[in-house]
Amino acid sequence: MPQTAVEPLPAELTRTPGASRQERQRAAEPVEVKGFGGGTRAAKGGKRRSSKRSPALSKADWGPLGKHPDLEAIVARQRLHLPLSGRLTVNQVQQAWKRCAGEHHPDRGGAHDTMQLVNGARDLLLGRDQA
Repeated sequence: MPQTAVEPLPAELTRTPGASRQERQRAAEPVEVKGFGGGTRAAKGGKRRSSKRSPALSKADWGPLGKHPDLEAIVARQRLHLPLSGRLTVNQVQQAWKRCAGEHHPDRGGAHDTMQLVNGARDLLLGRDQA
């Protein structure tokens, strides 16, 4: 367990000519130092932020158009003959829907049920309400 020490700030920091009384009182309070030079982040009042990207997936990656779709979105991608993984754009989904709609439309000899599945796949991938 690291040792904890309380060190007061130097006098030149506590006596600033242009500083208000409250700022001088805050500066005169001791800063708690933990471990190996840990007083710097606590004095600034914040968590250190990394410039690296987070390895976790963003919320956009979990959406139906994102990199890691759920099972329903994968089935919808299969129905529209789209890649099963990776991000999709709205234009890709609309173009795939137009191709499949032309192939499965009841006026062109397709089945009504199949056209409903194709429309449902498009709606799911575009995030439309299925009321």
